[in-house]
Amino acid sequence: MTLEVTISTPEKTYPATQADEIILSTNSGQMGVLTDHAPVITGLDVGVMLMRQQREWKSFALNTGYAFIKENRVLVQVTDAEAASEINATEAEQAYEKALRDNENASDTKQKLEAKIVLKRAKARFQAVQAVA
Repeated sequence: MTLEVTISTPEKTYPATQADEIILSTNSGQMGVLTDHAPVITGLDVGVMLMRQQREWKSFALNTGYAFIKENRVLVQVTDAEAASEINATEAEQAYEKALRDNENASDTKQKLEAKIVLKRAKARFQAVQAVA
């Protein structure tokens, strides 16, 4: 038995995929999901979702949203999602390095908050690409 995983954003819905295991970045830390998981609704933080199919792992950079888990179905609804295969690794690394610099150089509260948000997203994209490299 496997999990049926669907990722949905306002612009795109990825086709339902069968997976043996997924790992989500929730608001309270990472959460693993295997078959026959208890029903749950959880908030998702910006981060990487890992999905194992047999011995192969796939990764997605996710923005904030929710995951609904029930009866071996996982519906991930987020504001934005990118499969690692859709991300240019070089651009993701450059964006992450720039976001690190911008975060360090932010001077006022507004700049620091904006820089932190950009950094989280850039880090998730970079980690998603590295997870499958």
